[in-house]
Amino acid sequence: MLKLEKMTLNELKNLLKKYQYQPQKRLGQNFLIDQRALKKVIKAANLKATDLILEIGPGPGNLTIELAKKSQMVLAVEKDSFMVEILKGNLKKHQINNVKVIQEDILRLDPLKYKLKPQGYKIVANLPFYLTAPVIRKFLETPYLPKELVLIIQKEVGQRICSQPPRLNLLAISVQFYAQPQIMAFLSKKSFWPIPEVDSALIKITPQPSPHNSDLVFRQQFFQLVKAGFQQPRKQILNNLAKGLNLKNKETIKTWLLKHQIRPEQRAETLSLEDWLRLVKNFWQLKKNLL
Repeated sequence: MLKLEKMTLNELKNLLKKYQYQPQKRLGQNFLIDQRALKKVIKAANLKATDLILEIGPGPGNLTIELAKKSQMVLAVEKDSFMVEILKGNLKKHQINNVKVIQEDILRLDPLKYKLKPQGYKIVANLPFYLTAPVIRKFLETPYLPKELVLIIQKEVGQRICSQPPRLNLLAISVQFYAQPQIMAFLSKKSFWPIPEVDSALIKITPQPSPHNSDLVFRQQFFQLVKAGFQQPRKQILNNLAKGLNLKNKETIKTWLLKHQIRPEQRAETLSLEDWLRLVKNFWQLKKNLL
């Protein structure tokens, strides 16, 4: 059975009080305190003794300590300078010496600087909700792809990311273009302190390198087409594409959609990722005839 270092809520409050520190709402600081939830994160990460872990927003180190015990090295990236000092003190108290604490904005972090090789590290993070989309985008578009991302994010956002037709959405397709997302567990808002307004999801995102997502031109064309299709999600895809891409001949678009087994009156949310990939592979050969 997985045995964890237990930090009670009172111990956490006393630790922060020692440093005269209050959780910062503007930084989205909601610290994971529930041991059952912590075990779920560790289990989802499937850690090995050789793993290099990039942790984002470690806070006082509840999760960091457990990651360090089961991996070779943890790079803990913390933006808040006051929290950096608290984290370092807590790591020292627990005699953890395989954690490198980095004071940095994760969105400005250069993977090359810290020798993060493609498929050579895992990301594990209790993410501030406001960082969810930017962090996922950064690490799915980087040439230095992680092996996987295990993230605590807002429950509703996790569900949206994992959506499938007929409820696909722009966020879901933006993630699924690069990776396979999977919800591992739902976590009550009471698992955190201060208690956030909503429950969370523990999600695992596994990048799937492929020719289409490594081709910059194809990637740009794909998202141009998809964003046009989802421009007004409740409207027909025919009208969205015509308006979003400034295409004048609807009859030609209609014929093209039907050729690819897409009904012109369908909504974008009913198309699968495979549908979109097939459309973009063929659409840009025909665009000159649609202008």
